[in-house]
Amino acid sequence: MKVPHNAMIVVADGRKMLFLRNEGDAVHLNLQVERKRVQDNPPDREQGTDTPGRSFSSVGPGRSAYEETDFHQLEEDRFAAETAELLKKRALANDFESLIIVAPPRTLGELRKHYHKEVSERLTGEIDKTLTGHPIADIEQVLIDAA
Repeated sequence: MKVPHNAMIVVADGRKMLFLRNEGDAVHLNLQVERKRVQDNPPDREQGTDTPGRSFSSVGPGRSAYEETDFHQLEEDRFAAETAELLKKRALANDFESLIIVAPPRTLGELRKHYHKEVSERLTGEIDKTLTGHPIADIEQVLIDAA
């Protein structure tokens, strides 16, 4: 994948985000960290306090349990929406011309729901991988190898 000089690369998942800038050129990447954030998001079992509620149906036989809320997933989705909001602010401030997003499929889907028009227009690539725990050199190699 061609990563132009000064391109913004966002590596994210539901808990971590890295804003990187290519200080090199399209052939020799030199990604520099501009911003890093890790969200504290304990497992769902530590966030929920009650068992699912019950519903009594006057029409049909038996009872029905409500689906339990996945607080962990809700927090990951909110974190993706926050990331999209930061991208919007930076795009509106003309902070980048080219944007590449690297995130797992679920996070990419959540980000796409919240892309602003200016972000979408500057988006030059998406890679559906989880790379938030990898060193910068590995991220650079994935970007170079991407078709």
